[in-house]
Amino acid sequence: MKFAAIAAALAAAASLSACVVAPVGPVHGAAVYAAPIEPPVGVAIVGPTYVSPGPGWGWRYHPHYGWGWYNPHAGWHRGWR
Repeated sequence: MKFAAIAAALAAAASLSACVVAPVGPVHGAAVYAAPIEPPVGVAIVGPTYVSPGPGWGWRYHPHYGWGWYNPHAGWHRGWR
């Protein structure tokens, strides 16, 4: 009986561990471009071309420049070349 309770608690904890996501909020003193998570219809999904610059960076689509690493606090990594 105790084993079943412990197993159920561990299964619940493991299934909820990846559900916590911090919302993208405004940065004080800077304009924030909230890039869409899904690209518009007709845009090919392209995988990352280099390793993530660090925690908090997400691979996003920009309507003018294309794909790149985006952080809500730091903006786009490496700018646009």
